[in-house]
Amino acid sequence: MADIQVAIEGEDSVAATEALLSISGISGSYTIPEDTEREGIAISAATIATIVGIVGGTMAIAEQIRKWYLEYKQHKSGKKIAKVLIVGKNGERLLLEGATAEQIQRILSS
Repeated sequence: MADIQVAIEGEDSVAATEALLSISGISGSYTIPEDTEREGIAISAATIATIVGIVGGTMAIAEQIRKWYLEYKQHKSGKKIAKVLIVGKNGERLLLEGATAEQIQRILSS
């Protein structure tokens, strides 16, 4: 079974990805795509997080992911992201712009 992938774009994508993966109940890692990194410096500010495990209820985690997204999108954290796309295990895709916790839960559960 494939893992859940989360693509994050924006100037603070690395910090946002680290914050996403620090949410209680989520385990995973992230990479910076090769074409966006030169000599260890992110060029176009994008990351790909791989969520390999979810511990606890998917609805609670979906709500935390939505809260995380809104904080970064509205610059409440002082950091900026442009776009977040979640790709579920079955290949279903969801842009977090305007997504509900229920829609996020469906992707996490797929």
